[in-house]
Amino acid sequence: MVVIDEAAQIPILRPLVGMDKDEIVQEARRIGTFETSTLPDMDCCQLFMPPHPATAAKLDEVLTAEEALDVAALIDAALAGTEEERFTFPPASDAARDEPPAP
Repeated sequence: MVVIDEAAQIPILRPLVGMDKDEIVQEARRIGTFETSTLPDMDCCQLFMPPHPATAAKLDEVLTAEEALDVAALIDAALAGTEEERFTFPPASDAARDEPPAP
């Protein structure tokens, strides 16, 4: 994570870092990704990861790889597909989650 943070020019958000397994499972159920993560004979990492991922990044290699990316276009595409989600910790009840925040 340190190398990626050094290479990134924008903040990297890692919303699951502070959650335990039960909290992550509960959130996955809430947002509809739990079923994908429990498919038989494969864990979800195998569905979305390359067969031989790098596990120790080198800053110079990351920077070189990123030079080939059109970062502005990727950011525009990501922003065009965003949806607002509000998270509370610990998670609030469904009724409390739907209420607007207090001024």
